[in-house]
Amino acid sequence: MSKGMNAGNLEKRFNSRRIKAKIFNMVSVGVIDEPINKFYDVISIIAIILNLAAAFAITFDYMEEHYKGLLLAIEAVTTAFFAVDYVLRIVSANELYPKLSEGKSIIRYIFSFTGLIDLLSFLPYYLPVFFPAGSTVFRLFRVARILRLFRINSYYDQLNVITEIIVSKSQQLLASVFIIFILMLASSLCMYSVEHQAQPTVFQNAFSGIWWSASTLLTVGYGDIYPVTITGKILGIIISFLGVGMVAIPTGIISAGFVEQYQRLKTVGDYEEEENLHFIRVKILDSDVWNGKKIIDLALPKDVIIVAIQRGKDTIIPRGDTVIEKGDVIVMCAEKVKDIQPIDLKEIVINEGHSWNGVAIKNLDISRQSFIFMVRRRGKALLPKGSLVIKAGDVVLLYEKHVRNENV
Repeated sequence: MSKGMNAGNLEKRFNSRRIKAKIFNMVSVGVIDEPINKFYDVISIIAIILNLAAAFAITFDYMEEHYKGLLLAIEAVTTAFFAVDYVLRIVSANELYPKLSEGKSIIRYIFSFTGLIDLLSFLPYYLPVFFPAGSTVFRLFRVARILRLFRINSYYDQLNVITEIIVSKSQQLLASVFIIFILMLASSLCMYSVEHQAQPTVFQNAFSGIWWSASTLLTVGYGDIYPVTITGKILGIIISFLGVGMVAIPTGIISAGFVEQYQRLKTVGDYEEEENLHFIRVKILDSDVWNGKKIIDLALPKDVIIVAIQRGKDTIIPRGDTVIEKGDVIVMCAEKVKDIQPIDLKEIVINEGHSWNGVAIKNLDISRQSFIFMVRRRGKALLPKGSLVIKAGDVVLLYEKHVRNENV
């Protein structure tokens, strides 16, 4: 009886995990191996576009007067879709963070950057008391959702470059901001001293000139507060000139950071191209032919050398008489041959909802230029025979050959 109950529980857990994996594939952007996943991406894009279009349209008097009911209905339906999408992402959070427990993966998603964007894209609509004007201001986060749907992942590296520049130049930027702040306080105090008697209601105290000094130093100049005395106007002209220089300081620092970063990346790229080396790591198992052999007896190709051996916590610089042992991680260096057709190696992790799950290798729909050369299952390497059935948890290793046009 207990065995039957355990089997039933295992089957329920398996089915639950499979369902969560399918949900994760559905809500993930760009996973279109099944029609429902592609359909969900299209619905998500349409929902966000309709929501933003309704938000813009209702700001026009004519549209609000004639189509207010329709626009509000569109906003309500699309916002409800965002809420359902958020719940689905919470349910499938463990697929996003498989190394964490289910509870920790949910918390990790909720407090992640994308999780907060997903939450704030619909929560202010239902809790306007806690988010004053939230239904208007927080529509900005729906724009962030549509950017994610259009897969701007390729731009993340460029955004990271900007972050690295700001972090590396943080000391200089803080110094320039401190100078601007001091100049702002000094100009506010000076303008108060000059203009207080002429405009007692405008420059009531030294702090009243902060707004004027900020708009002047930052070259905005709204014109709502301005000097009327001759001395005040002369002082305003001087401060305006100083403001141009103050704004140029942080701009120059960031520009110099971009130039330095570009030069560094270019140098690294040139160095990598000049060296033209590839490094790989191989773990030695008990059944491997290298186990127990000396490096000098391995008969490696002349362009391949062993540069290091990781043995436990130690790193060994090998010699010819060094004996390879079980559990060693061999780090090998190989020179890339330019005349050989390039190959892209890919590693595909199969989850419960993957279209390859339960399919034999010979029945997989892959390009003729793609070849599966290994399947890792529970830490073991399996030869990719045509009859081998791919299972959830497998890691499929394949390479793709680039087709070259010989006429070019």
